[in-house]
Amino acid sequence: MGFVGQDTLNYILFTNPVVVNTISIAKTATNTIVDSIRPKKIEVKMVQSEPLYKLALQNGPFIRLAAISGAAAVILGAYGSHKSYSLEEKGEERRRVFDTASRYHFIHTLALLGLPMCRKPRIAGTFMISGIFLFCGTCYFYAFTGDKSFSKLTPLGGTCFILGWLGMFL
Repeated sequence: MGFVGQDTLNYILFTNPVVVNTISIAKTATNTIVDSIRPKKIEVKMVQSEPLYKLALQNGPFIRLAAISGAAAVILGAYGSHKSYSLEEKGEERRRVFDTASRYHFIHTLALLGLPMCRKPRIAGTFMISGIFLFCGTCYFYAFTGDKSFSKLTPLGGTCFILGWLGMFL
């Protein structure tokens, strides 16, 4: 009796036509869902890329201008640090102005290196370079000569720096 009962149970659970069709439909539905979820094989082809310096030069001459500006910053920094300033209050002020000009010159030279990655590099670059000339240039002039005749342009250079940074945002 145990053997006949097992055949009956096997028929009811696994081999009767209703169960067989239900299992078949479930397998088909599961395979369809899995196939639609499974990621498709994508063939990736590597394109021969241009060197980075060529890509950077496509957005303007800013890498080369940064190189010239960096060299000028080092030369002016070396000159200003070896220059003898008087020990009086004006000499200390000129030394402080020189240090500010040198620091801003280096910072904005580094910013020039990032300009090729901006959407509008010419706008930002124009303001950055103008800021270097108007702010740092007038500060260097005062620090080296003691003449404040161009100091009125210094705030305009600072404004150019601000507009240059905002130009990088555009």
